[in-house]
Amino acid sequence: MAITELLPLRDLQACCAPITKEVISEANAVSVARAMKALSDPARLRLVSMVAAHEDGEACVCDLTEPLGLSQPTVSHHLKILVEAGFLSRSKRGTWAYYRLVPGSLDVVSSFLGSV
Repeated sequence: MAITELLPLRDLQACCAPITKEVISEANAVSVARAMKALSDPARLRLVSMVAAHEDGEACVCDLTEPLGLSQPTVSHHLKILVEAGFLSRSKRGTWAYYRLVPGSLDVVSSFLGSV
């Protein structure tokens, strides 16, 4: 399935109660699983953490490559997946792209998985 078919996480609040409150529909389960798949990679989890913890909550791809220990194209690939899933936003300045955590994007995942 193409990455462009991922459901933006901001839409999960409207469609999904916490998993322990009611049975999730098949369509919502597919959408949520696609969105959460973006976080299922260790490099992507680290990137979300690194961007959120970076000065001013924003990081350039050039700041993320060396600490992650991956090549710039690989880091850019992971960042693209996180943007398309709704976890990060991207702004271009000159030749560099800067990334910022989308406010509330992780809260949605947390509330969906919340317990009774």
